Amino acid sequence: MKSFIALTAVLSFVITGIVKAAPTIAEVTHSEFQAVDENGEHMYSATDKVVLEGILLHNPADMLDPTPDDSITETFNLGGAWQIFFQGEEDDHAGTAVFLGQLYNNLPWVAPDGGYSNEEFVTELSRLNTAQFSQGDRIRVTGYYLSYKGKLNINEQHNNNPDHDFTIELVERGVGLPSPEVVTLDDLKDGDDEFIFDADRQSGCEYYQARLIKIEDVYFVDANDWGANGELVISDGRKTFGVKLGRGNGIYVGSNNLNETFDVIGIMDQESPYLTSGYRLYVMNYDGNGSVLAGREHRLADKPGDINLDGVVDSVDFAKFIEDWLEQEETDVGNL
Repeated sequence: MKSFIALTAVLSFVITGIVKAAPTIAEVTHSEFQAVDENGEHMYSATDKVVLEGILLHNPADMLDPTPDDSITETFNLGGAWQIFFQGEEDDHAGTAVFLGQLYNNLPWVAPDGGYSNEEFVTELSRLNTAQFSQGDRIRVTGYYLSYKGKLNINEQHNNNPDHDFTIELVERGVGLPSPEVVTLDDLKDGDDEFIFDADRQSGCEYYQARLIKIEDVYFVDANDWGANGELVISDGRKTFGVKLGRGNGIYVGSNNLNETFDVIGIMDQESPYLTSGYRLYVMNYDGNGSVLAGREHRLADKPGDINLDGVVDSVDFAKFIEDWLEQEETDVGNL
């Protein structure tokens, strides 16, 4: 009897320990999650994991290269990488990035077996793609998080153990990309051309971080770095702002045919060890239109009725809509 009581006590202790070890989790808004203090440090720590919903702003392969390569041993080189941005809706004026890397073991503090082999990383990517989400879809992301150079990202905390996997659920397909908010460089930079930082996130760069925005009537200070992953600077003649190019198939050496002045549509990003600085506009793709540095999907989000993207919403767009609809109907009938 005493042995039974003792065993029961031990089991009770173990079970209690397991319960206490379970990660805490809460559904939060992007605004709550991305809150910062006066130094730009993130303040959210209420739970171990979070659940966030929002609209996916781009296709992941247009941002980072997910191609795995486990032969890389260079310190801090994570090999294949995958990242998305999704933004809050209505009053939730903020957004969040979600990141997955392959070779965490190239970080000095991670164990040698802490990364993914090529096969394992492909399996991880396949797991994430099971939901078959695309830009303009409403998604729900659940996971752990870490702060990185100004953003609080959902990620695996550099841990390849399956218990640190984040998950992505498709909540609603085809909701549509949000219309990019029109922002001037005066909204982002002060009179000395320094970034405007507001710890309350009600103005300046923090207000627009991880959201789709549009800056009009600018030009390149220097376009020599045009190409996939290039880093450029735009100006309105008084102030400047950095632009990071993605790796969409319309961005390559020689594809820059933009007018002398043009508009830019992209995602407000931040990447700097100085947490009140390092803001930039991340542009995923370019469709060669000549007047707006953006991919086709982001241009349509800016002018949703302009189906042929000629800058004018008119009967030609309606005719194009009918043509596309009839073509889709024929395809659907053919598949019956």
